[in-house]
Amino acid sequence: MYTLLPGTRAPVKVWTDPNTIEPEAAKQLRNIGSLPWVEGVAVMPDVHFGKGATVGSVIAMRQAVSPAAVGVDIGCGMSAVRTSLTAEDLPDDLGPLRGAIEDAIPVGFHTHDDQVDPRRVRGVDTKGLDAFWKGFDGLHAGVSQLRSRAGKQLGTLGGGNHFLEVCLDTSGTVWLMLHSGSRNIGKELAERHIAVARTLPHNADLPDRDLAVFLANTPEMDAYRRDLYWAQEYARRNRALMLGLFQQVVRDAFAQVTFDEPISCHHNYVSEETYGGVDLLVTRKGAIRAGSGDLGIIPGSMGTGSYIVRGRGNADAFNSASHGAGRRMSRAKAKKTFTTDDLAAQTAGVECRKDAGVVDEIPGAYKDVEQVLAQQTDLVEVVAHLKQVVCVKG
Repeated sequence: MYTLLPGTRAPVKVWTDPNTIEPEAAKQLRNIGSLPWVEGVAVMPDVHFGKGATVGSVIAMRQAVSPAAVGVDIGCGMSAVRTSLTAEDLPDDLGPLRGAIEDAIPVGFHTHDDQVDPRRVRGVDTKGLDAFWKGFDGLHAGVSQLRSRAGKQLGTLGGGNHFLEVCLDTSGTVWLMLHSGSRNIGKELAERHIAVARTLPHNADLPDRDLAVFLANTPEMDAYRRDLYWAQEYARRNRALMLGLFQQVVRDAFAQVTFDEPISCHHNYVSEETYGGVDLLVTRKGAIRAGSGDLGIIPGSMGTGSYIVRGRGNADAFNSASHGAGRRMSRAKAKKTFTTDDLAAQTAGVECRKDAGVVDEIPGAYKDVEQVLAQQTDLVEVVAHLKQVVCVKG
C-alpha cells in the first residue's frame, strides 16, 4: 500500500517508507509533484536519486511530457524466455558458455563489425523493419551522421547495469534474460531534446530546469514524440535481436532446446494512457507497466536473482511496478566501499566477471530485491523466482 508524500500540489503516492527515501530523491519528488501539468506521481519501492527525475517514479501529466523524466536510455528494459532445459543439462564448467555469449553479442562500447540483418537470425520478429529504418531520416538533424553506428549497435548490450544471464527458476528450469536499451542513438536523441526543453519560456521558473517539459500541440513536442517513439522501438528491436542471438548460442550448445514465448517490457518510456476518463502521458523512469495480467521482469543484481511478475492493474500506481531492486549507493561510493574480493564473495556460484571494472555492480550496492517485492504486493504477484548461474556484463 502507498503513503502520500507531504508538501506537493499533485498527489505523490509512495510504495515505501517515505522516511527511507534519500533527501535528494525526496526533493526531486516534491519538485515533480509541484509542476502544474502533473496529474499524479507513483513512487516505486526501488526509488533513488536520478538526473532531473527520480529513478523509480511514474509521472502522469496532462498535455505535457518531461524528457528528463524518461532519461537518456530511452526504452531501456528487459527480456526473458523460458527454455526446455533443466539444471541437469548444464555442464559443470559454464565458462565456455559465457565465452560463447560474449563472442556472439558485443558488450560495453563494442559493436558488431557490420549491421546484423535480423531476418537472418532465427525467431526474431522483423515486421515493419524497413519502415522502421526509413524513419531514421526523420529524426533530429543532430543525429543524422549516426546511422551506421546505430545499425552496428543493434543487437549489442552496452555497459553499466546492462546484462545477459542464464538463470534457473526454483524448479530447476533454465531461463535466458537480458537488460538493455536504445544504446548511443537513444542517448543522443534524449540529450538533444532535453537541451531544447530547457530553453523554452514556459520552463523558465521551474524549481529544477532538468524537469523542463514539452507542451502538447507544439512543434517541439511533436519532434520529441517522433524521436521518442522511434528510440523506444529501437530499444525493443535491440533486445529482440540480442535475444535471438542469445538463443542461437544456446541452440549451438544444446541441440534439442526449445523456447517459450519471450517476455519483454520497457522500464524507461512514455505511454499514452487514460485514468478516470482523463487522457494522460505516463512516463515510467525505472518502472514497468503492471496492468492486470501484464507479465513483467524485476531484476535484483548480478548475485541475487530476479523475478517474473504478473501485474494486478492498480490504478493508484498508474498500473505500474518497480523495475528492479534499485541502487542503495552510487557507483562511485560502491567502488570506494567494496573490493574485488567482496565481489567474488557476493557472486559465488555465478560464472561472471569478478574484476575491478564491475565492482560498482556488486550486489551490495543494490537494495534487497526481496524487500522491494514485499512492498508492492498490491501491484504485482510473483510468477517465478530466477537465480543466475551465468552473468555477462559490459
